[in-house]
Amino acid sequence: MNGGALIAEVLARQGARELFTLCGGHISPVLVEAKARGIAVVDVRDERSAVFAADAVSRLTGRTGVAAVTAGPGVTNALTAVKNAELAQSPLVLLGGATATLLDGRGSLQDIDQRALLEPHVKWWGGARRVRELAPLLEHAFQRAREGVPGPVFLECPVDLLYPEEVVREWTLAAAGSSRKVAARLARTYLEWHVLRVHAPGRVAPGEGSATGAAPAPLSGRAVRKVVRALARSRRPVLLVGSQATLDAGRIEELASAVGRLGVPTWLSGTARGLLGAEHPMLSRHRRREALAEADLVLLAGVPCDFRLGYGRPIGRARLVSVNLSAEDLTRNRRPDIAVLGDPAELLLELVRHVDEPDRWASWRGVVAARDTEREGEIRRQAAAPAPGGLNPLALCAAIDEALDDDSIVVTDGGDFVATASYVVRPRGPLRWLDPGVFGTLGVGGGFALGAAWSRPRAEVWLLWGDGSAAFSLAEIDTFARHGRGLIAVIGNDASWAQIARDQVAILGDDVGTVLARSDYHRVAEGYGGVGLELEDAAETGAVLAQAKRLARQGRAVVVNARLGASDFRKGSLSM
Repeated sequence: MNGGALIAEVLARQGARELFTLCGGHISPVLVEAKARGIAVVDVRDERSAVFAADAVSRLTGRTGVAAVTAGPGVTNALTAVKNAELAQSPLVLLGGATATLLDGRGSLQDIDQRALLEPHVKWWGGARRVRELAPLLEHAFQRAREGVPGPVFLECPVDLLYPEEVVREWTLAAAGSSRKVAARLARTYLEWHVLRVHAPGRVAPGEGSATGAAPAPLSGRAVRKVVRALARSRRPVLLVGSQATLDAGRIEELASAVGRLGVPTWLSGTARGLLGAEHPMLSRHRRREALAEADLVLLAGVPCDFRLGYGRPIGRARLVSVNLSAEDLTRNRRPDIAVLGDPAELLLELVRHVDEPDRWASWRGVVAARDTEREGEIRRQAAAPAPGGLNPLALCAAIDEALDDDSIVVTDGGDFVATASYVVRPRGPLRWLDPGVFGTLGVGGGFALGAAWSRPRAEVWLLWGDGSAAFSLAEIDTFARHGRGLIAVIGNDASWAQIARDQVAILGDDVGTVLARSDYHRVAEGYGGVGLELEDAAETGAVLAQAKRLARQGRAVVVNARLGASDFRKGSLSM
């Protein structure tokens, strides 16, 4: 039993169905043994994509996603995706290869201090030094990833713990040479002893490692009663639900029902988008700032007062109720009147058991709904206007929305085009929307789409890419093609880093660094084994998207290169 097999057995026991990776000699036994146990080994073209894919699995299924990367540059390349998962509070397990225990710190290939690099950005770091430590440390890693405030964890696996003992002994003794001198014989004896020591059987409790973040106390009945009383006194309540409320995929339908029955105008963000479907009487999509200013009660369910909420400033004189797993996020930038440290989904499920008159807010809902209807009309009028030089991005997004299947997952990766889509494209149900989260990371698209395709193999996966962000992970079309998975990727090609350029030019008078070429991304996709479609004529939009859907159902990875025209829809949208 080698270390790779021990790890694979733990992955199987933990319910891992896929392992995302980019191969490397340091981790090869893990990949081989995982495959032997029926775990799909999905090999990508960039380590970041492996971690992004594991992140997506966690968000969409409630299972803890797993990625494995090789030592040194494999680990450093994965760091951005690890940080994105940490800030998004997304649980995942990252296995990292490492140099042999004998060679640690001696300048071997790809040997760096991985603990110093990763430890500040993960919930827990563990490093095995003997084969028998691998399994208990990995079991502990899964536990730490999900408890309290979820997040990524890292387990370092030295290469000599993963290969069979006889192979490690052969490699190790070969390095000592065959000299019969006393010093050489002593060296071989020590090396033999070291191999026996690190491979010695036995059981060990997970001891080595570092951890951050304690689990919050269970939701208290007193806290629930305080929120119930505040809600009962309210005449104009507003509910904001964020990604943290959707961590338990097993009760997502129950949560959706509860939010819908509360009777409170509701805005959804992050992975919570789609919780109420595309159309629901409680769902509000626009003019949130006005509602926050007029509300007398604002309930934040897993939503911190960070830049996405204007640091709390748009909330007027309303009584603020916040529930969050993170004590830090609970009071970030604005201290709530009622602060509940706990699971936001649990609070919402409790609240609906005490709210017996949801119609008391009918007139307030009417005010909010009227504003939504008015804003939708404005967007439709803007979508009908010509866009100099190409397609109107609003009209394209409206066509995408119309083309979505009921069982579709929307992955977003970009700036201006993706933000435009967020106004128009409506996920059809819970856990059908993926965006980077608070870190605003470009490059999540390929990995997130892979995670979506493997976690929901029958779903229609749409990837909305900006032309800038597409370049970060366009090579993953090769991964889709090699593994025979369907994808509909639409690149909004305006030859610009438009979200930056719009304000940079207006404020600083220069477009330096923001200009791109109108590249033939559809041809690049063909080179990677996908199907490329070009869209220039608005009249052909429906037909091209329908063709992309047909091809994706056949297991083809399709990239639609949509040539966009100029638009000022999001003028003045710079966020800091």
